[in-house]
Amino acid sequence: MFENVTALFFDLDGTLVDSVPDLTAAVNVMLRQLGLPAREEAQVRTWVGNGMDNLIRRALANDMAGQADPDLFARARPLYKVAYADHISVYSELYPGAREGLAALRAAGLPLACVTNKAAEFALPLLDRLGIGHFFAAVVGGECIPHPKPAPDALLLCAERLGVPVARGLMVGDSVNDVGAARNAGCPVVCVPYGYNHGRDIRDAQPDAVIDSIAELPTLLRKAV
Repeated sequence: MFENVTALFFDLDGTLVDSVPDLTAAVNVMLRQLGLPAREEAQVRTWVGNGMDNLIRRALANDMAGQADPDLFARARPLYKVAYADHISVYSELYPGAREGLAALRAAGLPLACVTNKAAEFALPLLDRLGIGHFFAAVVGGECIPHPKPAPDALLLCAERLGVPVARGLMVGDSVNDVGAARNAGCPVVCVPYGYNHGRDIRDAQPDAVIDSIAELPTLLRKAV
């Protein structure tokens, strides 16, 4: 199913970058300013993956359901944005093999896009500060499309920007949202097992393959040819 792949669409948080330490720091700055108790990094790891607004609501409510008071959310959102802008790459790190895998794929002539529910205003500087921004011909953030993953909108826009049919793209992610977006867009999907999938095994979402590292992708694609 990978033999027709001519482009790759990469999720960001939980796939290429472990950003939870910085997300936790920003959450706790926001909560402190609101007079609320801090949250543990382990909690935040289970809350990320559905965009900034859902993370804020979950942090305010201190649960996955995220039923936060609308007025409190309205106060919290700008505080979080300022805090995260100050913490984009303080503690965030690339996962092992991410840089090597991206470099090998780009050297092979495959166009790469980054597709994330994170706003592009945060995704772009994060990619650049971690030294991988130059690998991507396109970056599609959550605000670029009407509906975030698992809707297909972001993958369809990636394919359009790269000039390839979406069916010839390969989604690379870590969560059920990434699998859902790929299925809805009609393209194959490969996942890593170490990311942010709300504590569930990504294999249960039945991606087309699971790899331990992005560095394994070039070999997987060569075997398909």
